[in-house]
Amino acid sequence: MLKKYMIERNVPGVGNMRGPMSAGPAETSNKALAQIKGIQWLHSYITQDKTFCVYLAESEAPILEHVKLSGFPANKITEIVDEWDPSTPAQVANLAKKAG
Repeated sequence: MLKKYMIERNVPGVGNMRGPMSAGPAETSNKALAQIKGIQWLHSYITQDKTFCVYLAESEAPILEHVKLSGFPANKITEIVDEWDPSTPAQVANLAKKAG
């Protein structure tokens, strides 16, 4: 089963790469991913000097292989164990009704 991970990458000035400039890094990432089994890039959040990339992977090993092949840093890799959003209270209440 694939686990969800957040990869924090320190990339000074990355927030200045907008529009067509963002295609290059995404293409580099896709080429590296095509060579690795057990990993999928979902999306990334971009700040001025960092990216926070969300991946599905079997373990940290495919992520580290992506780092090697893409040349992108992975300053911190964190497994995501749950997701909460504004609908979480309603979802929990529905589960309680079904169980009760």
